Amino acid sequence: MGKITGFMEYDRTTAAELPCDARIRNWDAFHPAQSEPEIREQAARCMNCGVPFCHAGVNWRGVGSGCSIGNLIPEWNHLVYKGHLEEAYRRLEKTNPLHECTSRVCPALCEGACTAGLNGDPIAIREVERFLSDLAWEKGWVTPRPPKARNGKTVAVVGSGPAGLTAANQLNQRGFTVTVFEKSEEPGGLLMFGIPNMKLPKSLVRRRIELFRREGIEFVCGVDVGRDVPVSELDRFDAVLLCGGAGQPRDLSVTGRNLPGVRFAVPFLAEATRRLLAGKMEEKPLSGRKVVVIGGGDTGNDCVATSIRMGANAVLQLEIMPPAPETRRADNPWPRWPLVLKTDYGQQEAIWMYGSDPRSFEVTAVSIIGNETNGVTGIETAQVEWINTERGRAPRPIESTKRRQAATDVLIAMGFVGAETYLPEALNLTLDRTAYSTTRMGVFAAGDMRTGQSLVVRAEADAKRAADEVERYLSRQ
Repeated sequence: MGKITGFMEYDRTTAAELPCDARIRNWDAFHPAQSEPEIREQAARCMNCGVPFCHAGVNWRGVGSGCSIGNLIPEWNHLVYKGHLEEAYRRLEKTNPLHECTSRVCPALCEGACTAGLNGDPIAIREVERFLSDLAWEKGWVTPRPPKARNGKTVAVVGSGPAGLTAANQLNQRGFTVTVFEKSEEPGGLLMFGIPNMKLPKSLVRRRIELFRREGIEFVCGVDVGRDVPVSELDRFDAVLLCGGAGQPRDLSVTGRNLPGVRFAVPFLAEATRRLLAGKMEEKPLSGRKVVVIGGGDTGNDCVATSIRMGANAVLQLEIMPPAPETRRADNPWPRWPLVLKTDYGQQEAIWMYGSDPRSFEVTAVSIIGNETNGVTGIETAQVEWINTERGRAPRPIESTKRRQAATDVLIAMGFVGAETYLPEALNLTLDRTAYSTTRMGVFAAGDMRTGQSLVVRAEADAKRAADEVERYLSRQ
């Protein structure tokens, strides 16, 4: 364990983020790393639990608990506390090939299951992971390690998000010759074009991709298999793994949906990243405009922060669900993930910028107002009440609460309904959420494309298991 009395001597600490007035002026990361003494104190708080729930990665009564990829958290906490930093990093890289990403964007399911959090504050596990990841790159501990030999078998991975990258890495390390197909102009999937730069710097994603290239993985970009090239292109491979993500956004069915100015969230965020990479972020394309974000999740929050940096005059965020409680409810006990209200970075910035929380809870869009010439000019909203139906609880707008307010842009961030269908249809196969294999021999699926929308760390975990399935299949060929 760390220090025997560490959890009693030291408090949980995290790095102080830059103030909102400073960080909204650019697209840079605003959460600095902690110092080595601070990190060693956090690691010292690790209790060496009899059963370390932090790395269990289990699903308990429908809610995830602990690290999905089984990070060896107690082990590297102990090593960090003892000062064996490179050895601690080696334990981290053993389970996580994308640690520079998860240490920045993962909600830290491990912390929700930390035993120290049962009667106090959990260890700042993600801060320790971030420290080890940054230190490893700085010290040169992260080096290309191509496989010593190739086994003569080839695998095509379609999609280069967290699932595609994780699977490609594992298969490559085990001697397979791996080619990754990516429809965008460069690899990374949502890591590159979905998550804003201030949350996950693109230089880190590019650095990881370059390492994978040097280890022998081939990336073919700007190619949308099933559209730009026929699926017969995949026939030359011994196995195919589909990791295209949950690319089908949930749409909004209201009057005015197709007006100019109404966009899905992910293309909006991707456009912002492309502008950044092209050096055009001094421009303010939303200057003087009033943005409405429909959806209260992480993507909606990213849209709020991005709109602010693009110069929006006002940002409103609609959330159809009621607000989460301030503290855990009795039906949400440890070690399940704590379903409590949080004010994320974008909402913090909106509060500073506009003077109030941008979120309106239990509110839905009733219609979008405008015309083809001027685009969106307003939005009509209503409070909802939740009623019981034959299909379960459902929201119903309250007629008397309808109101109209000015708007110029509407961003739909309501999650995803599943994977795009054109590739499975072109391959004449069916995906199965209960299996990694598909109905076509030699073709497998992993990540959000198989399971539906989820977290980066869960996509990694799913991809590892799918890669194992691909390896077992090819060992029999």
